[in-house]
Order: sequence, then structure tokens, then C-alpha cells
Amino acid sequence: MNHRILSLLSVMALAGSAAAEVAYEFVPNFITPPPGKETIGNGHGEIAVDSAGNIYVSVQEADAGIQVYGKDGKFIKALSLPPSLHGFVIRKDNGGEFIFAAVLGEQKVIKCDLEGKVLMTIPTSEFPADKIGKGLKLTNCDVAPNGDIYVVDGYGQSHIFVFSREGKFKAVFGGPGEPLKLANAHKIFIDRRFEPSRVMICDRGHKRMLHTHLDGTFISEIATEMRNPSSASFHGDLMCVAEIAGNVSVWDKDNKRIADLGTSPKPTNTPGIEPKDWQQGVVTSPHGITFDNDGNILETEWNKWGRVLKWNVKK
Repeated sequence: MNHRILSLLSVMALAGSAAAEVAYEFVPNFITPPPGKETIGNGHGEIAVDSAGNIYVSVQEADAGIQVYGKDGKFIKALSLPPSLHGFVIRKDNGGEFIFAAVLGEQKVIKCDLEGKVLMTIPTSEFPADKIGKGLKLTNCDVAPNGDIYVVDGYGQSHIFVFSREGKFKAVFGGPGEPLKLANAHKIFIDRRFEPSRVMICDRGHKRMLHTHLDGTFISEIATEMRNPSSASFHGDLMCVAEIAGNVSVWDKDNKRIADLGTSPKPTNTPGIEPKDWQQGVVTSPHGITFDNDGNILETEWNKWGRVLKWNVKK
């Protein structure tokens, strides 16, 4: 059965004149949940990999907001962080490696070390009052090459805020009005594949992805008519995208879709699919995604029980 599944779910690149060939193979049952648990726990967050290859997954667990796994998918430890880390990245900064996270339930951004020690907080009071609306609903953040921290109010007004490395407000752009007209800008990322770097926006409400300059000036749409892009990650010239309505896609630097992984036959978008109804290699509600250091893809789902899927790149 596994052999048949692996054969069916080994995904070849979509044809394209400029697209390099790439293929991925699904890895069944990659994650081993923490001791005493059958699944990892309520998931509505993100997944990331540090320079050592360890895997960090956010879960909605009190005082254990991030779980850490080894390269082999086996549980190592939980970090004592808030349970509503909706979006986070692991980035090198000033010679160290840190977690930068948007804490959805507490309307703030935190920077912490890889042991979960909070080193800096950007509280609600640092955000411009006239852009908060009925309250911040921060969904993700990322760090530019100069250390500036970009934060998106993805469940709020879709404004994108820029802070200094020290957490001081610098600028704001985006939102529902002209020129970007964002709606549920679910997550944003600094796309360092380009020089200078760009902001990549998952504009989920419009089923599209777009690029802006670091100052918020519009560059172009990357793709439209997607299954609601929710998160992204970069490796070399490639970008992988979690589409919450049931797909994982891979794109090249020319904005060409070169692979689809785990596609659900019917569009989905629910956290309520029980483990007994999961199908090997088929996604339900992709919410977070990352490349590991070898170019393999890890995806975490919006799911009450928590789910992580992995595809290895074929060398």
C-alpha cells in the first residue's frame, strides 16, 4: 500500500518551457507526536526550520506554543511560548538565530531565542492608533536584510507595519484601500531571492500573491485564482506555498507554477477533519509551510488535532 501511495504521490514538475524539472516524494507518518499524545495538538500556526535542521511547529497549547522536532521527525521539546503564535519565522540577526512571532491572541510581536526566552516585545502601543481599527489581529512577521521587522494585521485591516530592529515604528503600507487593495493578507514574507529584497504578500481574500518593494510600492501579481494562499517559504530560486483550500504548490523565480503536491480533489478549508479521515499525502487545510535546509517541504495544517506532512525532493 505504501509503495503504491508513494508512486502515486511522487509529483513531477508541471511542464513549462523555462521550468527546471523537479520532483517530490511524500513521506508517510513523518512526525512522531510528543509522549502521551496521538497527534501534535490543535494547529493554527506555522512551521520553520533552524540552521541545525530542527523543526519548529506552533500549536495552541498553553505554555507550550512551539514544539521542536529533530530532522527525523521525533519530538525533542516544547518551548514555553504563547498558544496563539499564528505566524513566525526563524531568522539570523546580529550573529544569532531567533524566532520572530506574531502573537495573534495578544496583539503583539515577540523576538525570542531558540530556547523560547523572550528578548523583545513589540506591544500594541507601538502601532499607530489610527491603523488599529477595532483591534490588531496580527498574523505574521518577517525580517528584512537591514533588520527591519515587517508585521501584517492579516485578520484585521491587512495593514503592513515596519519596525526597526529595536522594535520602534517606522512606516505602514497596504490595507484595504488603494493601491494594493488587500483583503485578509494572511501572511507576508521577505523574498530574498531578489536584489533588492521584496515583500511577498499572501492576499488570501483575493486568492492571489503579489510582490511589493520594501517601501510597499507595488511591483506585480505573482499568481491569481489560487486556492487561498496562506503561507510561503523560499529555497534557492524556489518558493513553496500553502494554499488553505487544499493544495501545496511550488513556484520558480519567474512566477511559474512547477509542481502541485497533496492536492485535495475538492477545495477544503476546515479545521474539523478528524485523523480517521486523513488520507496519506492528501492535504486538508494547509496553513503553514517551510523548506528544510535540503529543499524538502514540510507543511502544517489548520486542524484541531494537528497535522504535519512532508515531501522529500528527489535528487
